[in-house]
Amino acid sequence: MGIGSDIGKALMTQAPNLAPGAAVSLLRTILAFAIDGAPNLPGARKAASKTLRRKGDVEASVKYLVNEHIAMAGAQGFVSNLGGLVTMAVAIPANISGVAIVQARMVASIAHLRGYDLEDVRVRAAVMTCLLGESEVQDLIEKKELPSSPMGIATAPMTDPDLERTVALRLLNVLIGQSAGKQLPLLIGKRIPVLGGGIGATTDGFTTWTVSKFARAQFPTRRPR
Repeated sequence: MGIGSDIGKALMTQAPNLAPGAAVSLLRTILAFAIDGAPNLPGARKAASKTLRRKGDVEASVKYLVNEHIAMAGAQGFVSNLGGLVTMAVAIPANISGVAIVQARMVASIAHLRGYDLEDVRVRAAVMTCLLGESEVQDLIEKKELPSSPMGIATAPMTDPDLERTVALRLLNVLIGQSAGKQLPLLIGKRIPVLGGGIGATTDGFTTWTVSKFARAQFPTRRPR
């Protein structure tokens, strides 16, 4: 991700009530909605299984769901409504949490399709770590604030008890930065692959696309050939 991250850091210093407790609460709530679903949004497992039955192929299903979630992220009204579900528990702007739910659901769907157990706390931590984006994750690894890449986290022999808090705080920072920097000129002219090609090059769509690329690399298939 990383778009508008400097703005996000500035905003974080003005919002101490959102960290660390609220950030961890947000992380858990996002995961619950993304993986288990809500009345207006079936969870990742259900969406992935339904798509696989229809497509009959894992990678075709991954591609379809990625494009579908990019389209969802670009539909601002839809995302804001999803965010409203989370802000009942955590008082942050609806669009921030809504986009995170869409992206987490997408990454969880990829992981599930490729044979990872979404009940495994390591896999759940890896799903949320993917939302940080490749450059942010690499920065945290270099600073020794993250033990490994999402792939390494998902397959680690044991869990890091401080990992959830680290990811939650950095993720909130990144999401606020994105929200503050949506109109950055960087996005002008970007082409985003979406289902049906019907939405424009929005920041949310673009960042969801970059997250999808990172997640697809971090969750290689564990299904038998």
